[in-house]
Amino acid sequence: MKTYAIKYVELAEQHAEKVAKRWAMDVQNNVRTKKYKELDEESIINQGVKFYRNFSKMYADEKIGESALKYFRTYTQESFALGIPMDEAVYGLILLRRHIWLYAEFQTIFSAGIDQRQALDTLSRTILLFDYAAYEVTKEYQELMKKEKGKK
Repeated sequence: MKTYAIKYVELAEQHAEKVAKRWAMDVQNNVRTKKYKELDEESIINQGVKFYRNFSKMYADEKIGESALKYFRTYTQESFALGIPMDEAVYGLILLRRHIWLYAEFQTIFSAGIDQRQALDTLSRTILLFDYAAYEVTKEYQELMKKEKGKK
């Protein structure tokens, strides 16, 4: 992993709580994530902290591995248990991604001296990870909804 990418993932991990608090505030106030307004702020922050602390492991894998997919299934199960609709859970992921990038930018790791190729590679890798996340969350939500429907 290139130096720039290492700084990027370490930033998310080392500042997980700070970034998660910003994400929680955003997700609770966003019109696309209404259910989050009803939830306990601490449980939302914990969900964000778990993600940001796991981000470096998921990012560093050569291929998106089973551990990343397992994490996203767990994220889905927790979101489902909290009563968060699928569209809001997916949008929550979008905001998780946005907050990593904004925090990194705020910390000026995107300086003019940074190799533009490294920055592009890092962004591409992040987008790929979240593409898999959105797919996995959607797939897991469908399974959970089928199971719930079968119980009724």
